Parts: sequence; structure tokens; C-alpha cells
Amino acid sequence: MRVEHIALYVNDLEDARQFFVKYFGATSNEGYHNLQTNFRSFFLSFDSGARLEIMNKPNMSDLPKEINRTGYAHIAFSVGSKETVDTLTAELKADGYEVISGPRTTGDGYYESCIIALEDNQIEITV
Repeated sequence: MRVEHIALYVNDLEDARQFFVKYFGATSNEGYHNLQTNFRSFFLSFDSGARLEIMNKPNMSDLPKEINRTGYAHIAFSVGSKETVDTLTAELKADGYEVISGPRTTGDGYYESCIIALEDNQIEITV
């Protein structure tokens, strides 16, 4: 068994798509648009085979995303090396994204950083 994909509702589909393409090397499909409901989505594929569906539809509520809450906490991307974690974290910070931890080695041995990006969602960057 494997996770087929993860889905994320966003307010700005194009901004979200460009974020994952630019920073994480995603490849996007052409998108889907349901004319009846005005639901729109893109499937983003990554080199590892993982897929992320980003979605949008009218009149979504956009509640605050507290770090310590129930539900999905973050998306983690393995970028292959400590150097890449450092470089990508620095690039995201220079581009105005908030780095909330790291890069560092965590108590359980992961080398990682965490950023708040893409409509206040947490993204972990790890080896």
C-alpha cells in the first residue's frame, strides 16, 4: 500500500503551483475545472513519485492555522543533503518566507528546517 496523493485547499492556485514548481521541482498537470461547481485543481508530481493535489473552490473559509493543533501539521520534503536543506532554507528566507526552526538536527536525529509558507501552512525541509 502507498499514499496515492495528498490534497491541499488553497486560495491562490497559481501562486501555490508556482511555489512548489520553483522550490521543490514539482511538475504540474494542465489542471481541472468543473464548470458546474467552479472547483479547480492541479496535480503536482515530484521526482520520488509523490503527488500533491492543490485545489480551490468558491466560498471556502480560511481559518487561522495554529502550529499546535489537531489535523495535518505539515508537509515534509526530503531534499537529499544537509547542504540542500541549508541552501533552500536560505533561499526561502531571502524570498520573504518565515523560517520557524532550523536548519538543525532534531532530538530524534533529523536534519531539518521548518518554514511557514503558502497561506500560512508549515513546510518541513529535511535530508
